[in-house]
Amino acid sequence: MELENIQRVFLIGIGGIGMSGLARYFKKRGCVVCGYDKTGTPLTESLMNEGIPVVFMDDEDSIQVSFLENDSNTLVIYTPAIPSDSKILNFFKEGGYTMKKRSEVLGIISKGMFTIAIAGTHGKTTTSSIVAHVLKDSGYDCSAFLGGIATNYNSNVLFGDNNTMVVEADEYDRSFLTLHPDIAIVTSMDADHLDIYGDKSHLVDSFKQFTSQLKEGGRLIYRQGLDLSNGKTYSANVVADIQAVNVQIKEGSFFFDFKNANGIIENIQLGLPGLHNIENAVAAIEVALHLGISADKIRNALANFLGVKRRFEYVVKSPEHIYIDDYAHHPEELRACIQAVKSLYPNKKLTAIFQPHLFSRTRDFADGFAEVLAMIDDLIMLDIYPARELPIEGVNSAMILDKINNPKKQILSKQDAIEYVRANKPELLLTVGAGDIDTLIQPLKTIFQNA
Repeated sequence: MELENIQRVFLIGIGGIGMSGLARYFKKRGCVVCGYDKTGTPLTESLMNEGIPVVFMDDEDSIQVSFLENDSNTLVIYTPAIPSDSKILNFFKEGGYTMKKRSEVLGIISKGMFTIAIAGTHGKTTTSSIVAHVLKDSGYDCSAFLGGIATNYNSNVLFGDNNTMVVEADEYDRSFLTLHPDIAIVTSMDADHLDIYGDKSHLVDSFKQFTSQLKEGGRLIYRQGLDLSNGKTYSANVVADIQAVNVQIKEGSFFFDFKNANGIIENIQLGLPGLHNIENAVAAIEVALHLGISADKIRNALANFLGVKRRFEYVVKSPEHIYIDDYAHHPEELRACIQAVKSLYPNKKLTAIFQPHLFSRTRDFADGFAEVLAMIDDLIMLDIYPARELPIEGVNSAMILDKINNPKKQILSKQDAIEYVRANKPELLLTVGAGDIDTLIQPLKTIFQNA
């Protein structure tokens, strides 16, 4: 299907961060856009406020009348997370509609564009947001599809006037294999999505296939230590082709010098904390330099980058209380997040509320989660957020908790967790997870504001 022929778009799972970005993109192009999702969220509410109707009943009777007749200009986009017995999904399938996965549509959009694709089991959303921001802020410009809400733009999709596109390349369901980028960044290849890949070796093979799909003359930039080749490596405080050196914390911000074979950019300020985010910035700087953006413009852009919603986001920051929210849901993401919190606030007691995401991930990485969560002074765990999965016998939050050698640990409901915070008002609080733990943010923020 050619992009210019698409006039009507229906998105099944429109409330997902990636799907909502496509909805906004096609709305901007002048298409008629509608969608379905299981439940209403602030994101679906935003879409409806932007003139994109969303229905929440999985029934063909709820489909907008204009989509009941099939024609060659209609595209149905669906996410792999939609159950195969969805009535709306099957209505379009049985009706012979043109149906594409989100990843296939990104492949169609990126065709003919200069594409910068950022892949990785974690780090890709922040890195792609930094790349897009540097290109926008410097005046180089780009369009971008991001896996989170970039705070500077309050959006997950950016529109540019040139032929450059920044896209987050998702390894779930091997989605990123629809892309053929000009520049690829790979941030990490930790074992994850083993429900899809079976084991880490198959996941690594998929990443290798992704990097082999670079266009002729394309550039690969990957984190030092990954099992990849034919590219430039990057790191922070570790020897690599491209690296951050002289990393310092000054007045709550991280500063570093950027170094590659061509020289050094000194005294770069990054508002995001943690060595992992400095590494993300290093990869973004290398891309910007390759595109001819000046060191001064890069430095200015990084200094005013405000981050991504739910990526080390300060919800409350006062002399009495610090409350940070983060999307981390893999042991290595958690490790990076907790280490960043502790490096910034080494003398404060850390209370954290963690919601495991997926039964399969909890089962596969229980030991890793336990090791990392033991770093927390006062741990509250919620029940597992199932997302697309059915329960697995014997897999629950207790299987992690039982492995943690820490007396201050407990499992609470979301409401009881709120009451615990209300009673104890911790000086340093972290909520972390990829499920619906974000529904706690506003109630917890209110507690601290009224303290």
